Amino acid sequence: MSRLKTLLLIVALSIKLASCTETKSAAATETAETENETKMTEINKNDVVVDISTTMGDIKVLLFGDTPKHRDNFVKLVNEGYYDGTLFHRVINEFMVQAGDPDSKGAPAGKQLGSGGPGYTIDAEFVYPKHFHKRGALAAARQGDNVNPERKSSGSQFYIVTGKAYNEAQLAQMEKQMIMMQQQDVFNRLASERRDSIMQLRRNRDQAGLQALQEELIALTEAEVAKNPAKLTPEQREAYSTVGGTPHLDGRYTVFGEVIEGMDVVEKIEKTPTLPGDRPKEDVKIIKMTVEK
Repeated sequence: MSRLKTLLLIVALSIKLASCTETKSAAATETAETENETKMTEINKNDVVVDISTTMGDIKVLLFGDTPKHRDNFVKLVNEGYYDGTLFHRVINEFMVQAGDPDSKGAPAGKQLGSGGPGYTIDAEFVYPKHFHKRGALAAARQGDNVNPERKSSGSQFYIVTGKAYNEAQLAQMEKQMIMMQQQDVFNRLASERRDSIMQLRRNRDQAGLQALQEELIALTEAEVAKNPAKLTPEQREAYSTVGGTPHLDGRYTVFGEVIEGMDVVEKIEKTPTLPGDRPKEDVKIIKMTVEK
């Protein structure tokens, strides 16, 4: 219990989770943290295929029908030509390539990018563990939890996962980290539900009361997580040990599609040299997007 107590102590004492504001900061910037092609996925009647023509080649992505808010928003923006002329403005080797910032259109060299969007967000649509961050996954960027506890997605920014493969020992460590994050999420929720009590104890400078409440929340957290601890599914384990991906993002960012053709182009973008801030030295531009189906 001491590891969990160390991890969660600052949350119980500061109660930051209920007092976040929407101020812009570096931490609030939209983020994101093998085979030659992603395995072909069966296209269902509610899925949509989009062609992405870039200065480094063509990519074809499938938008999942079971994430309809993200699918419909992406299709709307594609049909409006919103993405045409935008850049892959954030590229990190063995992680992902990110695009969709309207401020990147015609952006001069050295301009900081990553905060632009259409002026709205999209409610999270976690279809997890069915959709996860395997190599080739298409997911929505978003602001960090400190200003976005509901994990709503950016209205336009997206990323394509490249990631890397993990061995069994690394996957076991991943599962331990998943449980720690699960504990943190549960503790945050329980503390938020008791915010008024915690604030009253703080106003009264009742350290003994705070300590007792903290111990209660830790016990409740451990009991809840023990009923259904986070773990990798067989599908995740197979994908992350073969084609690879970014498992630490699972269940925290909405995965709403995947690459079905052109993963070699994504790899070329991933490997392009970058400047500080992860912007490619030579602009990688989306020439045009087209809805195919």
